[in-house]
Amino acid sequence: MKTTPLSIPGLLLIEPKVFGDARGFFVETYNAARYAEAGLTAQFVQDNLSFSAKGVLRGLHFQEPFGQGKLVSVLQGEVYDVAVDIRVGSPTFGKWVGVVLSGENKHQVYVPPGFAHGFVATRDDTFFSYKCTEFYRPECEASILWNDPDLGIPWPVGAPSVAAKDRAGVRLAGFEVRRLPKYQAR
Repeated sequence: MKTTPLSIPGLLLIEPKVFGDARGFFVETYNAARYAEAGLTAQFVQDNLSFSAKGVLRGLHFQEPFGQGKLVSVLQGEVYDVAVDIRVGSPTFGKWVGVVLSGENKHQVYVPPGFAHGFVATRDDTFFSYKCTEFYRPECEASILWNDPDLGIPWPVGAPSVAAKDRAGVRLAGFEVRRLPKYQAR
């Protein structure tokens, strides 16, 4: 497995080893000991799977309190996956990273607590999988507007299909500081 820190500290690109031949492939998608050796010691408590058609955009979601770290990957299809640093006091507050994840590349991204997360399916029949470090708590969930002009995320889909709750998201600048996670230097 290869791990690469992304441009915002805490975000990690993971490239698992893929063993393939003419019959197909095998990939170990998570092994606590191997991931700990690579510096990812998060304890996961919930697994989720979503299915999306091409053009479906989900996000930008976060939970506060009870922030969720997420280990995300695509089992089939492809997404443009985005993580936005929303930790008050962070030197990279408001910055974002986007990565293409697909069933072909089998890459994963670890998104730590303190980030808003979202993705858009760039192919039909996309299965998106994620492990979470905290249970989903709907009373703590919030959405940053997916097309917040201050963030300027260049989503690769012209007119995405967005749920009502995500269309009602708030610009990052519109959140009260007390509603956002706080940065803690390591």
